[in-house]
Amino acid sequence: MLFVGRTRYTLPLSGPLARKWGALADVFDLRVLASGTGTDARFRLVAQRALDGPRFYLALPVRVAREVRAFEPDVIVAESAYEAAAVLLVRPRAKLVVEVHGDWRTSTRLYGSRARALVAPLGDRLATAAVRRADAVRTVSQFTASLVRAAGREPAAIFTAYTDLSAFSGPVAPIPDEPHALFVGVLERYKNVAGLAAAWRRVAAVLPAARLRVIGDGPERELVRTLGVEWDRRVEQAEVARALDASRVLVLPSESEGLPRVVVEASLRGRPTVATRTGGTPEIVEHGVTGLLAERGDMEGLAAALEQVLRDRQLAERLGEAARDRAGRFLTTPEQFAASFRALVDAVLG
Repeated sequence: MLFVGRTRYTLPLSGPLARKWGALADVFDLRVLASGTGTDARFRLVAQRALDGPRFYLALPVRVAREVRAFEPDVIVAESAYEAAAVLLVRPRAKLVVEVHGDWRTSTRLYGSRARALVAPLGDRLATAAVRRADAVRTVSQFTASLVRAAGREPAAIFTAYTDLSAFSGPVAPIPDEPHALFVGVLERYKNVAGLAAAWRRVAAVLPAARLRVIGDGPERELVRTLGVEWDRRVEQAEVARALDASRVLVLPSESEGLPRVVVEASLRGRPTVATRTGGTPEIVEHGVTGLLAERGDMEGLAAALEQVLRDRQLAERLGEAARDRAGRFLTTPEQFAASFRALVDAVLG
């Protein structure tokens, strides 16, 4: 197996990542071509430089060709349709499996520099062609499966990846009396930071005691600064768990989501989510059961839902308890993840 992706790694791997790749190594002879620093027998990491994204993708076909010659994989797994397009340029004899974690159109329209929009039409065509030409496609949610079907393919498998969530397990703290909300995520346009700012200004106007904490960093950071809220650029998982315990609700105003892991984290801490009805979010957030949903782009509706939960502690408790009861559906072990991948590969190889 050769895994190809833009994920950034630092070697040696941390505990959770070591367990994930260790489980995969138990069932595959594998190599990983990605970004990052450090050396390892299995990892081929490309150091980050200026214009890192364009340089990575422009050089990717050559790097894939080099690994194919040296390693001779039976199967190549592309982390997204864009990596898959680069692999197809090499025309390897190996089978190609494409992973779809979200809407591939988001990366050129709502992520990073706005100049990416210039290559969006070309990116759409390349990504769609890669999905159609791959030997198999694996998705992480029914939403991402629908994107693949719209491109004319049927997903070969639908399953989530292993993620270490041990920091969020254990006894749940009571819902706090204080009307505090929490946002956790990269401050990119697809997270709709502008919508979060607009909604929170409405909430703060009618609930002066309400507080918002933001955890994350990115190009939209200036919008967060204008709100004057508590802001941490980066914290460890244990601190995210403590921040959830200190909050009554998680807010997720995204324009696009594949299957938001942060909702699972909040659910494990017994916290409901107020979110926009977009992407794979409704597969985790059940409106009126485990959280509240507003329509995409309806920031007044999002603000009203936030206000409702922040005013009503009993509602937050009821939604949070239901969220925790249902969170187990989205948990998987490293061994289960590796077994699912092995079954997919066996089917691809026939």
